[in-house]
Amino acid sequence: MSHILVIGAASVDVKGRAAKALQLGTSVPGEIRVSFGGVGRNVAENLARLGQPTILLSAVGRDPFGAQILEHTANAGVDVSRVIITPKRHSAAYLAILDEAGSKTFAVDEMATMSLVTPAYIRSYRALFKDAAMLVLDANLSPAALASAISAAKRDGVPVAADPTSTTLAPRLKKHLTDLAIVRPNLAEAEVLCGHPIRGRTEAMIAAKELVSCGVGTAVIALAEEGLCYATSREQGYIPAIRCEVVDYTGAGDALTAAIVYGLVNGFPLGEAMRLGVSAATLTLKCYDTVCPDLSLERLYDQLVI
Repeated sequence: MSHILVIGAASVDVKGRAAKALQLGTSVPGEIRVSFGGVGRNVAENLARLGQPTILLSAVGRDPFGAQILEHTANAGVDVSRVIITPKRHSAAYLAILDEAGSKTFAVDEMATMSLVTPAYIRSYRALFKDAAMLVLDANLSPAALASAISAAKRDGVPVAADPTSTTLAPRLKKHLTDLAIVRPNLAEAEVLCGHPIRGRTEAMIAAKELVSCGVGTAVIALAEEGLCYATSREQGYIPAIRCEVVDYTGAGDALTAAIVYGLVNGFPLGEAMRLGVSAATLTLKCYDTVCPDLSLERLYDQLVI
């Protein structure tokens, strides 16, 4: 199998889930967990757990968290040998406050370490692009790094998948839509990419087709508990969500992205790749960790949407 090259953030996730209604200005009882995250790193780990050879380019600090991030990610099967380890910055971190249902209410990320993922660093691993089945990017990359990675992929004919990451970072992808084989925004990120409000499933389908008309190969808009809409120049579709008891929403979108990429790289029909994505997201929703530790293709098929 050809490898997938992932360039994006690697961080430590600190998540606090309230046991009762959150109250502004005071603390409430709850549960605090630490796991490993970063959109790019999460996608890479999910891909590796599905059996796909995966290489991660990122940056961490020369600190205990950085060592743990790399050890955990390597143990999952990701090649992290080229990740920058710097003494000049501490490892990236993501802090989320979840309500009683596991939904994110507030979040803060510190991704300054990603400034070390420069065009020069990306060019230094130019050889990794030549045999890659796909390049996956998250929008934590600087505009210059994004442009450099996409340019390198284009030179070698490598398809590019991108995750907008957040409404704050999604604008970085707007100028690159014509270069993307896959883009996977949620509803709010799709509004940023399309430049107008999107209300409900019907408008989401229209927006997916709008992104395709802008040059995207496959546009997938995640609709949270409603499932997803997708479109290409030849087909479009809707996959409902799988009902489940949600433990934590964090990482579900990254699992969705990874499983869709896995399916398309390995020749699955488009609709089946989308169903694999929904299945992966569901397993992650039921898991305390940002990436489900027992994710596998067999587990995806156990609960695949018909």
